[in-house]
Amino acid sequence: MGLYIEARIRAELDELWARTQDPARHQRWDLRFTTIDYLPRAQGEPQRFRYATRVLPFLTVSGTGTAVGEAERPDGTRTSALRFASPHPLSLIEEGSGYWRYVPEEDGVRFLTGYDYRPRWGAFGRAVDRALVRPLMVWATAWSFDRLRLWLERGITPERALWNWLAELAVRAVVLTVACVGIGTGPELGGHSAPLMFVIPQLLLVAACLALFKAPLPCVPAARRCVRRAPARARAPRVLRALESPR
Repeated sequence: MGLYIEARIRAELDELWARTQDPARHQRWDLRFTTIDYLPRAQGEPQRFRYATRVLPFLTVSGTGTAVGEAERPDGTRTSALRFASPHPLSLIEEGSGYWRYVPEEDGVRFLTGYDYRPRWGAFGRAVDRALVRPLMVWATAWSFDRLRLWLERGITPERALWNWLAELAVRAVVLTVACVGIGTGPELGGHSAPLMFVIPQLLLVAACLALFKAPLPCVPAARRCVRRAPARARAPRVLRALESPR
């Protein structure tokens, strides 16, 4: 699979399974989707679903998919696999597939995903995907996984986590702006003593570096807390190969 994200979550396997397999709860923490709805199915058939993503305030793209889960495996792990496709002409992602794997550990669950997709719009679409969309998808998936972790480990709801992230982002932007303006107007501070003329720019530079590089607060979701490089042993589950495309 082309994209890989992994998070270690200190939670019960059953609770993690419930918050990822229930569409109503899944759409709350996953930044990639605005709505997810299960469609009616016959007994024994893979679960079909419909998803939608609000790309811009005035633009929502939608698609359909099929999913199957293995809640009981001989090794104690669980797996969920899916295939998806979007007929929307403005959706860069034409079709794709992926999986979730749940690996119990002593202090929680190693929750990981691998997925890939085929962009539309030919060579132009592939270029946009490599330069912008694919890195954004990796970040959004990792950020969402950490948002889910905060919900399970600390009881911070996905909605609260989003506001925490926005608030910290706003504070960082204000500090960075003030620091940059202060550094830029340094020569105009001629009324201060020589020691202050030296110390103030240094303090402003430190503030700018903190705004850019300081680790997020523990209550704020962050993509950097997740593994985003697949290990050599990673491979898609067999159940994915047997799953038909929703097209």
